[in-house]
Formats: sequence, C-alpha cells, structure tokens
Amino acid sequence: MPTASRKIRKPKRRDPIPEHFSSLEEAGTFWDTHDSAEYEDSMQDVEMRVRIRGHRYMISLDSDLYRKVDSIAKKRGISIQTLLNMWIQEKAS
Repeated sequence: MPTASRKIRKPKRRDPIPEHFSSLEEAGTFWDTHDSAEYEDSMQDVEMRVRIRGHRYMISLDSDLYRKVDSIAKKRGISIQTLLNMWIQEKAS
C-alpha cells in the first residue's frame, strides 16, 4: 500500500512594509490590500494618549421624522448626524 504524501507548505511571500509612505492615501492603499495579521511579527506595541474634545449628546426623534431625515441624508450622500449638525448649525448662527 503506497504511503500518503504530504504537501509541504512554503511560507507565503509577503510584500515588505515600506519604510515611509509618501502620503496617507498611499498608506491606506497598502493596508487596504494587505492583511495586517501577516505583519504582526514586524509590529511594535506603542503607547499613546488621546484627548477627546467636545461632548456628544443623544437626542430622540419621532420615528416618522427619523425616516424623513434619513431619506434626505441618503439622497445627499451624508450621514444623518452630519445633516442634523449642518441644519442645527445654520439655525444657531
């Protein structure tokens, strides 16, 4: 009886991470097309602090009003939050 042969997997070749990206768009394109999990051995832990300015508040909307605003926002290609912030800014100015 012949013995089953095992395929030996070769390590997957990966593109090197560029030393420097010329723009944020170039970095975004690279990471959009590469899996960061494959580069875990090349990454370093970093510590950072984030200062969040301003506050976010939640408000309630009537469901019919919400659907109307949602429809308008979709037609404009923006989020409901962006649309409502624009409208409130216009009225508050």
